[in-house]
Amino acid sequence: MIAWALEDMLAELGCVVVGAAARVNQALAWIEANTLDAAVLDVNLNGEKSYPVAEALAARGVPFVFATGYNKDNLENGYHGFPMLQKPFERSKLGGALAKLLNPGGVMTSGQRASPAEWDASRLRIAADSAGVALWSWNVDTDAITLDERAHALWGVASGPITFEDLSARIHPQDLDRVRAAFTATREIFGPYEVDFRILHGDQVRWVSARGRGDDQGIVGRVMFGVFLDVTERKLAEEAREMLAGEMAHRVKNLFAIACALTLISARSAATSAEMASDLTLRLTALSRAHDLVRPVLSEPKKAVSLSDLLAILLAPYDDAGSVGDRIRVSVPELLVGEASTSTVALVVHELATNALKYGALSKGTGTVDVSGAFDGGDLVVTWAERGGPPVVAPTGPPGFGSQLLTGSITSQLGGDIAFDWAIDGVVVTLRISRARLGG
Repeated sequence: MIAWALEDMLAELGCVVVGAAARVNQALAWIEANTLDAAVLDVNLNGEKSYPVAEALAARGVPFVFATGYNKDNLENGYHGFPMLQKPFERSKLGGALAKLLNPGGVMTSGQRASPAEWDASRLRIAADSAGVALWSWNVDTDAITLDERAHALWGVASGPITFEDLSARIHPQDLDRVRAAFTATREIFGPYEVDFRILHGDQVRWVSARGRGDDQGIVGRVMFGVFLDVTERKLAEEAREMLAGEMAHRVKNLFAIACALTLISARSAATSAEMASDLTLRLTALSRAHDLVRPVLSEPKKAVSLSDLLAILLAPYDDAGSVGDRIRVSVPELLVGEASTSTVALVVHELATNALKYGALSKGTGTVDVSGAFDGGDLVVTWAERGGPPVVAPTGPPGFGSQLLTGSITSQLGGDIAFDWAIDGVVVTLRISRARLGG
């Protein structure tokens, strides 16, 4: 049926159909017995691949086009460059393909493997530019480096003679020794190599991947060739994934610590085991609601919530009474927190409450936390003040993951800053938040 439809199309295009073969041996017989101007060749002939037919056609200089439901990647490697009609096709597509075949410049000779375009310098340049590839060459004896225009722009260096030492001035200091060792080792590496590193471009840090071939492969006259790729976006995505993985690990550890601390709180206020179980269940349920605000479910609709209600939901599990007002007191202005900022505020408050429960005022039965707020121009200033806990010891060394999480959330997502006062009688945390960003 496909052959009949194809014959009708060819007749309508003014062609004379010599014959239609459904099997490889039939097609080879037709080629042997007839003089052909062109052929339309299906890749699959009754379960057999038609490549022997293609070879016979090419040997006689008969141009042909593959008609197939496959794509070019499914053709054998030697045939990727031949023209192809993707099934189903219209008569106009078939006519266009035949017109190209019958053009004298398009006839393929025996053993030829044609490409749609020559890979000359201009076409390679087009391909490299479309992929964002920057080119470099390096004389391994003189250390002279030649960059194309894209590479000059990537590195931010002016045109002219450049050496590895010139580029070294722009490599991030923490990566310089590693990159220097990698480039030195290319004289001994056999085959392809790749090294990723950071460069300083003005006030920006970019990630670059340098790729080439070591030993004598790809070296012409002691000059090695390779490419630079700007992989900044990929590296930022990797860092984001690492941050997320670290946040998840941090959360899991904190949840275990919180569960233990909430058990102790329930034990202090409960008279019987049943009362303790009920109280602890309510606290863990409240903690679950608070956790949903930290990492909301994507399928559930979001909505704005008042700041005081948000803080009450988040802090209820940590108060001895099971709701704020006993050991935790909240006094903040009435304003709505937008859906985009709710999870960020929840994350910050959840982290502060966790720290208070593990190390601060809430780790002792007599400790209290006061959360207050006031407007200061276009900002909201929130003060988290702890009292009655164990003596405060200011942290030393680099900030931990929790501190980084707090600082990053406040600065990058809420447009503000955070300050810590490590007073011995209780830590005081001051949060300055953009009022406009909070309502967004």
